[in-house]
Amino acid sequence: MNEYDMSTFWHWWVVILTLANIAGIYWLIRWTAKKRPGEVAEGSETGHSWDGLSEFNNPLPRWWLYMFYLTIVFALIYLVLYPGLGRFAGILGWHSGNMLHLEDSQYMREMQRAEDRYQPIFAAWAEQDIATLSRDSEAVTTGRRLYLNYCSMCHGSDAGGATGFPSLINGVWQWGGSADAIRTSIAQGRVGNMPGFGASLGAEGVENVAHYVLQLSGRADADAAKAEAGQPQYQMFCAGCHGMDGSGMAMLGAPPLTENAWTYGGSLAAIKYTIENGRMGEMPGFQEFLGEERVHVLSAYIYSLNPD
Repeated sequence: MNEYDMSTFWHWWVVILTLANIAGIYWLIRWTAKKRPGEVAEGSETGHSWDGLSEFNNPLPRWWLYMFYLTIVFALIYLVLYPGLGRFAGILGWHSGNMLHLEDSQYMREMQRAEDRYQPIFAAWAEQDIATLSRDSEAVTTGRRLYLNYCSMCHGSDAGGATGFPSLINGVWQWGGSADAIRTSIAQGRVGNMPGFGASLGAEGVENVAHYVLQLSGRADADAAKAEAGQPQYQMFCAGCHGMDGSGMAMLGAPPLTENAWTYGGSLAAIKYTIENGRMGEMPGFQEFLGEERVHVLSAYIYSLNPD
């Protein structure tokens, strides 16, 4: 419902309730500031004490009191300029619209002005391939703004990733790091699903395979004997996706295990948990939300983070 759809009853209900609240706040401030019969002098003890602490008759600081009055003045000015009193739209004529009048809302008008201004720029960038666009400083700056708005909450403001969200700057790609692969990931999203092998391997098998995975990544903390025992089990259960040599398989979304780069943590405990219980991750697609041209620019920014 907006100001144009509101009935007379609800219009006056909102007006009276809003103004009565403001008036009530003003009255409360004035009432509490009044001197009471028998009140002790300002700065003197009131005679009340708790746990050895005495209460003094000290009024609010003047600047604090004036701040309350300023908020009342601000509220009244706001209600004159903008909607807030029932059907009264404010002297500036601003209104947000609703689902029935969305096309005429202030928000949509602002969005349309922005679209008219920036659409030609995005259209021109869309004519360039992602690798070329990744060397355009203005496009990369715009792509970074898009990234900070829509991607940084998961992958971090520096694109370094977080637990459960891969880094975008280390050159290790679960689904491939080509321009097309990056664009597909952003546009369509990805779903990664690794099954758990705890029931098949048992506790000892999980331990051995974890040490073999550590060995594949070149880690010095891998136990050589356990890694040797875990190698045939790795070949049986893991090589079909991650490769015989652990180099991964982008087509299946199976990351390489040779880079010492870990989405869910690289400690022995984290790796064992992954092997035993599996992992499931999903990244949403942004094609419908951002549009093809903005996805193109965002892809160029991500591509630019890995120049090699």
